[in-house]
Amino acid sequence: MSLYRAGPQDGVAWVTGASSGIGRLLALELARDGYAVAVTARRAERLDELAREAVDCGGRIQAFACDVTDEDAMAATVAAIERDCGPIALAIFNAGDYFPTRGEALGTREFVDTFTINVFGTVFGLVPVVEQMKARGRGHIAIVGSASSYGGLPRAAAYGATKAALNTMAAGLKFDFDPLNIRIQVFNPGFVATPLTKQNRFAMPALMSVEAAARRIRDGLRAGGFEVSFPRRFTWALKLLALLPYPAYFAVVRRATGWHRRPRKT
Repeated sequence: MSLYRAGPQDGVAWVTGASSGIGRLLALELARDGYAVAVTARRAERLDELAREAVDCGGRIQAFACDVTDEDAMAATVAAIERDCGPIALAIFNAGDYFPTRGEALGTREFVDTFTINVFGTVFGLVPVVEQMKARGRGHIAIVGSASSYGGLPRAAAYGATKAALNTMAAGLKFDFDPLNIRIQVFNPGFVATPLTKQNRFAMPALMSVEAAARRIRDGLRAGGFEVSFPRRFTWALKLLALLPYPAYFAVVRRATGWHRRPRKT
């Protein structure tokens, strides 16, 4: 029997980090496809705006404001969605943040905050939703990673480390989830024009729009395998770069990002 893949007829699609960026556009795409969509983020007013926008396009989105870093609140949110909307057939863990890591002004806070939001913000939703899926004998989970997980990039020491952790976690869980009929996927986009990437002060090759990224994730949910990466001309180049000896890797990345033009600190 083939591994389960969720459809709109099966229940609710839950999207975290839905107040802006990829999460917001993806929630609208899923609503247009016929899903009843539950959305989670801290900013309740942004979620309410999203729910109203869905009505205009013939979809249905219900807001469940929550801080993904609050373990108890996330468990309560899963219970509330299941009670008020129906079974969660598809859970998309998209919530994340990016705090530029500057080696010349290194601190612990950006690492702690990035791991708390990106990794534990996923785990705190994953654990309770998997319990519900196990009881039903099926489920579909998607985790939004990043192509920065393939190798170190400027200013992304903390961010890339969290995305690498999510990729490794998803791969490890797949061995256990497959026999439970729970599909797990990881999505690794390259540079996407979101409020987070606006913080970057270096060249971002193959930058794509948030609308295009949301559509690629939607299509990957329908037909993709364990990993879906895009745009391929960029993500596959990064994968190949990661196979190089480190001296060659650093030289290529410095030139590609313009880092080679930065003056040395004395």
